[in-house]
Amino acid sequence: MRKKQKRAREPTRKRSVAFVSNTAWESLECMGYSTLSHSPEISTAVDTIARLIGSMTIHLMENTESGDIRVRNELSRKVDIDPNSCMTRSAFVQWIVKTMLLDGNGNAVVYPETSRGILRDLRPIPPSCANFLPDGFGYKVVISGREYPPDSVLHFAWNPGSFYPWKGEGYRVALSDVANNLKQAAATEKGFMSSKWKPSLIVKVDSLTEEFASPEGRRRLLEEYVSTTEAGEPWMIPADQFSVEQVRPLTLSDLALADFVQLDKRTVAAILGVPPFVLGVGDFQREAWNNFISSTIMPIARSIEQELTRKLLVSPSWFFRFNVRSLYNYELRDMAQVADDQFVRGIMTGNEVRDWIGMPPLEGLNELVILENYIPRGMIGDQNKLKGRESQ
Repeated sequence: MRKKQKRAREPTRKRSVAFVSNTAWESLECMGYSTLSHSPEISTAVDTIARLIGSMTIHLMENTESGDIRVRNELSRKVDIDPNSCMTRSAFVQWIVKTMLLDGNGNAVVYPETSRGILRDLRPIPPSCANFLPDGFGYKVVISGREYPPDSVLHFAWNPGSFYPWKGEGYRVALSDVANNLKQAAATEKGFMSSKWKPSLIVKVDSLTEEFASPEGRRRLLEEYVSTTEAGEPWMIPADQFSVEQVRPLTLSDLALADFVQLDKRTVAAILGVPPFVLGVGDFQREAWNNFISSTIMPIARSIEQELTRKLLVSPSWFFRFNVRSLYNYELRDMAQVADDQFVRGIMTGNEVRDWIGMPPLEGLNELVILENYIPRGMIGDQNKLKGRESQ
């Protein structure tokens, strides 16, 4: 008896923007549960973040007295080229980011396979197979029922929780309501576009006439008086039996659905930290894009860098770093001007300038030059104006 009452009350709890009729209710009602990844707007924002982070190369760096230099060896190639035997680095990093932000609810686990101290493979663990078990002030990672200490696996966490700081919380709570609103908006739009309850004309007829009582009679009436062979041809109808009225059914514009959807998209963009134009709201702005790289992409990339560094590297002077410069939106003219200024000041070589603007190196451009004479830096003291001109 309780189940019947619950089913009868269930439709009244659903919010509907419009109510056309009882039979059209199913075309406008949004029912069922769906994950955040099923929302096109949330999926678009997360995919953009994941693709950008996955497109950056991962450099193995060494901290020296003269500054940070790049190290090229088998370990750097393993992490940057083929971290997994079945995946490229781009796909591998995209999986980590998408799992953290969506299905993993702020957490992504990767198991490193080693042999004799050498890294062999990095295996992504599906979120359904990984769990976290509190252990005092720490925790243990449970993979398919087997416990592992946290320093033996890679645990990428985002948006750490207040009760368990070592565990990420993601954005599921913050995005659940707005995801439901966007899903309801899509269902409402689909229902209005496919609903048959949209008559543009209402023809009033004498109901006492027996001919109009059956569907066949009404169809025959329309074919006889209303149907025309040419567009714009006037109708010839009896004045006493017919009355034609034009009606305007409720449209999406009347519901202001586009305004609500735009507001929800901006909410999704604000929560995930992406510019609104990524979700189709507003126009592209270069300053907003570069701020998005600095404030959203880089913090997530830094968390991945730090986890790789503290779990995979033994040397205290080595660390991993994403190459973020390729993501910023700069005009080629601005980049060339910066490179030219560094070149004439003896800070960059000619080949470094060519690499800066995406051109291959050339012979003879590996020396640093300075001042307007463009002489090698080691020959600055050999200029005649510094030693005095010799008489001819």
